[in-house]
Amino acid sequence: MNKEITSVQNPYIKELYQLKEKSRDRKKSGLFLIEGIREISLAIKGDYQLETILYNPELCSVTQLNGLITQQQTTIEISKEVYQKLAHRDTTEGVLAVAKTKSHDLKNIVFKSESPLILVAEAPEKPGNIGAILRTADAANVDAVIIANPKTDVYNPNIIRSSVGCIFTNQIAMGSTSEIIAFLKEKQISIYCAALQASEVYTTQDFTKATAIVMGTEATGLSNEWLQHATQNIIIPMQGEIDSMNVSVAAGILIFEAKRQRNFL
Repeated sequence: MNKEITSVQNPYIKELYQLKEKSRDRKKSGLFLIEGIREISLAIKGDYQLETILYNPELCSVTQLNGLITQQQTTIEISKEVYQKLAHRDTTEGVLAVAKTKSHDLKNIVFKSESPLILVAEAPEKPGNIGAILRTADAANVDAVIIANPKTDVYNPNIIRSSVGCIFTNQIAMGSTSEIIAFLKEKQISIYCAALQASEVYTTQDFTKATAIVMGTEATGLSNEWLQHATQNIIIPMQGEIDSMNVSVAAGILIFEAKRQRNFL
């Protein structure tokens, strides 16, 4: 591998551009791009394996790379033109990493306590919402984020950007709604579904035991399968004219009520 690449027509750069643009290429190769010093640092902390570090010396000094090169990666100096081809954001520090994806099977979840707090999102589509949910989960230090019936590749650059790297700080799993319900029941985790039907106000519930808070999309809410298996449906009382709010905002309200009950432990 060349240690310096200056042309956007370089075959390796073309491959990386496809990783940036296409979920299919990310899934096929098991690789994805990370952009920015903070995000790469969080990926390293989250035990993601980095294959390659690419940097533009006009934007990023070798000194800034010192904290990032902790594994046996290839390091490649790239021109500003190549960097701009691969970068997803206009204002970043001139450094990218090629990282290996992780398995997000339910069986890989490890709980650190007997009363875990889990955030479940069913069929989220908008990368901005997914990123915001991951930021909320990180802020509350939940035990896991589980995505049911995923519609979007979790390594989509927009999700990495909007999560400000919290994709790497959360324990994330994915599966079908049926698989996740079976998993939660097997682990004896209570299921609280945010829904309008047959609901009780969220502050009346006990979230100190093993708890999963389940969120649907703003457009369609949760599927009937979740509602049929809920321990209890819960609602955030609305005092305005509309009957719903942004899913990441609602998730934050519910999760932090659970944290309040747990004395933020």
